[in-house]
Amino acid sequence: MYYAIKDALQEEVEMISCDETSLDGFDAALIPGGFSYGDYLRSGAIAKFANIIPALIEFANANKPVLGVCNGFQILTEIGLLPGALQHNKSMSFISQIEPLTVVNNETLFTNLYKKGQHINIPIAHGEGNYYCDDAQLAELKSNNQIVFTYDNNPNGSCADIAGITNQAGNVLGMMPHPERAVETILGSEEGLTLFQSILKSFKGELNRVN
Repeated sequence: MYYAIKDALQEEVEMISCDETSLDGFDAALIPGGFSYGDYLRSGAIAKFANIIPALIEFANANKPVLGVCNGFQILTEIGLLPGALQHNKSMSFISQIEPLTVVNNETLFTNLYKKGQHINIPIAHGEGNYYCDDAQLAELKSNNQIVFTYDNNPNGSCADIAGITNQAGNVLGMMPHPERAVETILGSEEGLTLFQSILKSFKGELNRVN
């Protein structure tokens, strides 16, 4: 994630420890994939109690961009910034492969440079990527246009083929696929870079509007 921003997007980026207590001065917060706290108990369950989490919630509630990828998506559901939960893959096996997705909503600050209905190839690498929500939550996600990405060939059993969703305000995105692993041709796809470029476009547009 760090190098996707630094080298591919060529923007300033800084790593923040989970032991920090403030996100003052930052324009966006990106929560990467990985296995926080070894995924003990449940993916993201222990990360919920990290020192930085209250600041992250405050940051999101201030309508600033928050992106959670893979384990980051799991953390966002655990701390209540996104609805639903992530379960073990239907196959009960870890899956690592490039997966075709469809851009369902291109009107978010994360997807404004994609075309609606565009098919993109983004890697996945997870054991607990099976997104679950109840019928009422799913109806709400659909009615608010919060479903941003869906799988073309559902690899993990996710409800309604969901690969990524936003909160109602649209400033928090959680997705299981890894756009930061699709920012250069040598990685197999550049189509993840568009997501980061979309965030940058939205930020600069908002900055120009304010000024």
